[in-house]
Amino acid sequence: MNYLDEFKKFISSHYLSTGVRLTLGTIIPSLIFHHYGILSEWIAFPLGTLLIGGTDNPGPYHRRRNALLVAIVTCFIVACVTGYLRHFHFIIFLEIIVFGMFFSLVGVYGNRVNSIGLISLLVFVFNIDDHLSGDMVFRTAAIFSAGGIWYFILFMVLQKLLPYKLIQQLLGENFVELGKLLSIKADYYFANPDYDELFNRMVHQQVILRENHENLREILFKTREIVTESTTKSRILMLMFLDSIDLFERILNSQQNYANLHRAFDHTKVLRLFGTYITWLAAEIQQIGLAVQSGYASHPRHDLDEAFNKCQRAFERMREHKMNHDNMEDFIMLRQILNSLQDVTERVKKLHRATKYEADVSNDYKLTVEAEDFTPKQDYHPRILLDNLSLKSSHFRHAVRVTLGLLAGYIASLFFDVGHGYWILLTIAVILKPAFSITKQRNIHRIGGTILGVVIGFLLLYLIQESTPLFILMMVAMILAYSFLKINYFVASTSITLYVILSFHFLNPQHVTNVLQDRVVDTVIGSLIAYVISSYVLPVWEHSQIKQYMKEALDANRKYFDIVAAKFTGKQLDINELKLLRKNAIIAMANLSDNFQKMLSEPKRQQLNMEEYHQFVATSHMLTSYIASLSTYAQTLEYLEFSVEFEMMTRQIDRQLQAAMDIIDGKTGNSLEIVRESLPQNQRLLALLADRKKQIKELGIEKADQSPVRKMLSDLKTINGLFELISTISIDEIKILQKIKTAKAA
Repeated sequence: MNYLDEFKKFISSHYLSTGVRLTLGTIIPSLIFHHYGILSEWIAFPLGTLLIGGTDNPGPYHRRRNALLVAIVTCFIVACVTGYLRHFHFIIFLEIIVFGMFFSLVGVYGNRVNSIGLISLLVFVFNIDDHLSGDMVFRTAAIFSAGGIWYFILFMVLQKLLPYKLIQQLLGENFVELGKLLSIKADYYFANPDYDELFNRMVHQQVILRENHENLREILFKTREIVTESTTKSRILMLMFLDSIDLFERILNSQQNYANLHRAFDHTKVLRLFGTYITWLAAEIQQIGLAVQSGYASHPRHDLDEAFNKCQRAFERMREHKMNHDNMEDFIMLRQILNSLQDVTERVKKLHRATKYEADVSNDYKLTVEAEDFTPKQDYHPRILLDNLSLKSSHFRHAVRVTLGLLAGYIASLFFDVGHGYWILLTIAVILKPAFSITKQRNIHRIGGTILGVVIGFLLLYLIQESTPLFILMMVAMILAYSFLKINYFVASTSITLYVILSFHFLNPQHVTNVLQDRVVDTVIGSLIAYVISSYVLPVWEHSQIKQYMKEALDANRKYFDIVAAKFTGKQLDINELKLLRKNAIIAMANLSDNFQKMLSEPKRQQLNMEEYHQFVATSHMLTSYIASLSTYAQTLEYLEFSVEFEMMTRQIDRQLQAAMDIIDGKTGNSLEIVRESLPQNQRLLALLADRKKQIKELGIEKADQSPVRKMLSDLKTINGLFELISTISIDEIKILQKIKTAKAA
């Protein structure tokens, strides 16, 4: 995607919508208060709008609404309690312990509740001294809550006017990221691909898509109006999401042995032609994403039918002149790629039509899965909180780190002569995260962004004397701050610092120099405390958790394989169960990849067995891809006469996957024997293949193509090859796990 398309994506994204909504929701009442000369007395109102709005994460309408109401009530209570007791330092220490532990620990209930907990901590920090409310604690807390209520009203109005806007923005973003994934796939077809670099990019992209899918599932399947098919638009949005999941699986299952592919066809132009066409398809999918985000109909940039026919003609010509009985299997592989391209092409054309939201597109719509099975579930039972009151819990350890960090920050604010000591605590609260890698990254971004923001703010105040351009720049900084808060914390931190400095300039221009100094000093102190706490106080290193993610990935892949392979042994295929297990396998794979990526940012002394873990992540991705490829054939083909052969292969692969899980569980099994056992050969398929090669050799390709077994042989050869690849990958995983086990025992 070029820079213009990236800009279009950002302009129509929900990130910018959030930034604009929070900025206007804050600025409009501030201007009104300023007009009447009461802004300094009512400053808690825009602050309440800003903080309560920060809890408004994407999700179903009813969950967003409930979260905002809970946040308003919780923040009001925290503001009152803190305000009335802030003159007693001993009580403040107790409050830090209670609020720090509780509001950090509620993260066990998911991201939405975690946001409420973080904002409540920020409200506590803002009210820890009398800079905000003076002696009018209840009045200030009420004004703060009124600001939250104002944001709630704004949310309700926008939801009524634009009920599908958030879904369109998230769905459009999903298609853009899907297009990027396909463009990475295209690079495998060009000369001299860097397989490790491409794999790492694929892993990163799949983690992003996992998060998008989870958000969309929650919104779409929890929104009654969409699930019950009430309007054409809602039906088409659901249809497009389901198609995007199938398209994602299709891209995932197009995994090939690219080294063999280049060995066989690098001397021809066909791979470069395929790669170029895949790049075009990727651009089309991203174009569809931009159209869905913006709400307009998309149109193909290229003539896809003509481009696909060109690929097909190139394949047929090469097949006619160069295929023989020795390289027949290479051409079967190339044919399967062509079939995948044809399927993706038809899906892209269908999605282009869907962006017009015409009724005939949704006529055949039918939700073929149980929505409840695919909706992310969140249990709010108190026992979950109680079960995490243990040092074994990563959430509890994080809560302890936050609490100790706030205590250290508060002590520092008492001993250091700083004018805005609460900024130290704010820095600690927003930087400290459960994962060390994220805390480290946010620390760097916070310090760098703060310094850059201070420099830009100083230059603007020095060069610009007029209030109007400074006010416009402050609004732009606010929009950028809350638009980039979740996608680029460095930009967000720079923008937050800039608009804070400019706002202090408008409120109290005489002391803006002190603000510049305090901002840097307080941020550096807070960042140093956060770094020390995250590094040395009950750290949870990713290598201590990767075993569980590996086990979950293996278990999910095994269940996914079992339901797919069962079809080839003569059993019926439950589509709902298949898609549910596919979702679980993809989520488990993405979680494992995310865990490994976080390991890369940890101290070198904590990066144990990295080469073996990287190999396991790579093989897990390939395993899921090959099972997904097999599921495509399971849904469309039926060769019952080969069921006995496939059942023997299925049992052997199951034994291999179970042996891998036994190694993770520390069980002593017969994994060494299983590794040495070869997969049972499909003798009937070998006989068919020998006959086919004999036909080509004796009759030539043209006459041999008239044989009725050609299509069946092509399918069976691919299916059998996938079973063999799955078996090979399973054995590789056993060997990798044995290496890790040996290294740990040494």
